[in-house]
Amino acid sequence: MANTPNILTLNGVEVEDTYAEASPLACARVILTAETLSLVQSAAMASTGHASSVIGCDAEAGIDRLLTPAETPDGRPGASLLFFGFSRPALEQSLVARIGQGILPCPTTSAYNGLPIDPAKCLQVGSKIRFFGDGWQISKLLDGKRYWRVPVMDGEFVIEEIFGTGKGVAGGNLIIQGKTRAAALEAAEAAVAAIALVPGVILPFAHGIVRAGSKVGSRYPKLKASTNAQYCPSIRSQVKTELHPQCQASYELVIDGLDLASVEVSMRVGLHAAARPGVVRISAGNYGGKLGPFLIQLRGLIGQIGAETIPC
Repeated sequence: MANTPNILTLNGVEVEDTYAEASPLACARVILTAETLSLVQSAAMASTGHASSVIGCDAEAGIDRLLTPAETPDGRPGASLLFFGFSRPALEQSLVARIGQGILPCPTTSAYNGLPIDPAKCLQVGSKIRFFGDGWQISKLLDGKRYWRVPVMDGEFVIEEIFGTGKGVAGGNLIIQGKTRAAALEAAEAAVAAIALVPGVILPFAHGIVRAGSKVGSRYPKLKASTNAQYCPSIRSQVKTELHPQCQASYELVIDGLDLASVEVSMRVGLHAAARPGVVRISAGNYGGKLGPFLIQLRGLIGQIGAETIPC
């Protein structure tokens, strides 16, 4: 049983005239630094691991981009890490745990705040991690910011006392349907590579790609979410499928950003990169406007893109 959606086209590929539904989440940005890029990458992966979806994780997190020494507070190699949570208290708890377990133990690392600070909405992160110093920690005030220096076995771990938070946008998405699994995966990887050039966004799932797309709810009462059966080709004859008749595999990209504009830019460049031979349709997931207030129309993303689309 197949639906017959309204269809647009891009580069000869069908684009469903629908929208991605995104929702607000509290967000934070951590600037991670270390002596070498390899140490930065190790700490970044450790601190952002198991953070694909707040459905089953304490946070959604990922590496926004790597930073040059000229872009970091201490002149060392670094990375911008983004973290998203249901609330500021929940996000604070996640940051304390993830920095404490993923960044603090990694050799030579430091952690700094990467967002503007509103005293009424700040997160107490370094002020809690400092207690690991067992009384030997010391603080220093520089340019109005307080930093904690925690003694560790290779010297000191430096962390900013408080971190800023904002209202991020989570759940921007694209669903890519291919004639073959290889074609769908190739298109999804091309879209991920294009989105990686947009600052202020992450693709929180492994490899940036989701094969286990989900819907809200389940026939099993204890589950918050379950497989999105409408996009599963193996059961297309048993459900009200949303798949193109020629689709043999579909992949979803999920995008979280610091603001709506960044998510929209990411979806635009991802859509254009994925519209390639072997792809039969590109769509997006939504819940009829019941999940979140941000409705990103694919129709508005089809226009030509240029260098000015990607913010610096």
